[in-house]
Amino acid sequence: MLFFIVFVRPVYAAEVLGVHILNTGELDKASALIKTEKTKNTWDYVTIPFTFDDIQRKAEWQRFFYQARELKFQPIVRLATRFQDGSWQIPTRKDIVEMTAVLSRMEWPIPTERIVVVFNEPNHKNEWGGTIDPEGYGYVLRFTADWLHAELAGYVVLPAGLDLAAPNGKDTLDAFTFLDRMLKDNDELLVMLDGWTSHSYPNPAFSAAPTAKGKNSLRGFEYELEYLRKYTAKEFPVYITETGWTDSKQTSRWLYQYYRYAVDHIWSDPRVRAVTPFVLNGAPGVFSQFSFYDAQGKPTLHFDAYRKALER
Repeated sequence: MLFFIVFVRPVYAAEVLGVHILNTGELDKASALIKTEKTKNTWDYVTIPFTFDDIQRKAEWQRFFYQARELKFQPIVRLATRFQDGSWQIPTRKDIVEMTAVLSRMEWPIPTERIVVVFNEPNHKNEWGGTIDPEGYGYVLRFTADWLHAELAGYVVLPAGLDLAAPNGKDTLDAFTFLDRMLKDNDELLVMLDGWTSHSYPNPAFSAAPTAKGKNSLRGFEYELEYLRKYTAKEFPVYITETGWTDSKQTSRWLYQYYRYAVDHIWSDPRVRAVTPFVLNGAPGVFSQFSFYDAQGKPTLHFDAYRKALER
């Protein structure tokens, strides 16, 4: 089947697009992907996890923040714990206090806007201590938001992005069922959040065209925002910290057109504050099919397609 798209110039692309990285040593590669002649002097985003192990890497992280300021990258720091016995540990209050203390002592690239995502996809049991516990996650989110805001350090507190394609089952819970339970148990939680995190992937199989619609599409964030209106009139800026296609026979020939359409027609939504496709450097490993660099450090088809979409 032929795939035809009519293009227009983006309305709101500058200072929105970025990339998801996995460690502090990847900013130069991120810059090679994201920074074009037109955007070299604008701020772009990188999403990066901050784990328990990073508590002991203060000097490394401070160098990362200095380099991010030099290269004009605004970090979105996603809190993470430690992977153990098949799942990510559930954080204690002590863990959150320790992580906050380290991050608060750092000199961030933009000190008045320290963006923090409170953990990751807890509607998967292996992301939350081997259990699915919306109510428990809600209490952790509330405590973390309270603690970060009490620091008076310019924190922008975001909830964990949920897997919008996850079904109800023994290992996963539908995202909106998860939110219903979390918010029913803690109806004041949304007041404490400064934005919304979305993992709007092009499903099924990370392979759908960007013109697709539905909660499992690139437009998943629209369904999340509509859902939130049941609970609040608050308008949330959206941070799409994970998105992107797999590289397969189904998608490879269309990647440039897909990225370009997304930039012009979806990620240009004025409610979208940031978009960081996953993942900059995921090869070798289970994320190789999403990676912008291969195992030898060379640009992949993803790199070429995304970069070309940014350059025009």
